[in-house]
Amino acid sequence: MKEQPIIMTWPDHSLLTRLLEEHRILNPRADRQAFEKLGHELSRAQLVAEQDIPADVITMNSTVQVFDMELGDEYSFTLSWPKEAKVSENRINVLAPLGMALLGSRVGQEIEWPLPDGICRLRVDEILFQPEYSKASKVC
Repeated sequence: MKEQPIIMTWPDHSLLTRLLEEHRILNPRADRQAFEKLGHELSRAQLVAEQDIPADVITMNSTVQVFDMELGDEYSFTLSWPKEAKVSENRINVLAPLGMALLGSRVGQEIEWPLPDGICRLRVDEILFQPEYSKASKVC
């Protein structure tokens, strides 16, 4: 099955590409699998200007509400840059498997990623905050 492209803003793509390139130079062996996955996500991204990103797409610093398909629980997460990530504040690192699964996902989409004891499946129920949408609404 062919993967669908994810939608990403030019600035997010640029910053993530720079993060990937810096990592390859500074830490070529650390977190190799995470950065290979990030490289794959970046290569399949459909890029749009910030003002053109649909309101239902998860971008960097978006806060989302998800539904755990197995447990029936709801959670809220903010997709964060590595230095801003704090699990205790539900700020998920974009380089974590969950972060990469969230990046570019849309409301209504189901995402999954492997865990040591199985697979976690979540459905994106709502975007509580998306920085690009927030900026656009302030301009009007």
